[in-house]
Amino acid sequence: MPGPELSDRDIAMLDLEAQRPVHNGAKEEFIRRELGVTPARYYQLLGRLLDQPSALEHDPMLVNRLRRVRDAREQAHRSRLLGAAG
Repeated sequence: MPGPELSDRDIAMLDLEAQRPVHNGAKEEFIRRELGVTPARYYQLLGRLLDQPSALEHDPMLVNRLRRVRDAREQAHRSRLLGAAG
């Protein structure tokens, strides 16, 4: 079942992520200037966007790659937390 349609901002975010590698400073400036959000907020929105079926329909390879990267980072974070606790 498809989710809500992608907004222009959603598409711009996916397009930006597809244009890798992008120099971090240039990417952060683009996020602020063109999308009107802070980089921290951008990554929050991107995380939610990756879970939307409509994003997966729009660019399955990109969304699956970004999901794998996100999942690997979360797993590494959990491992560090468990290592610090033990």
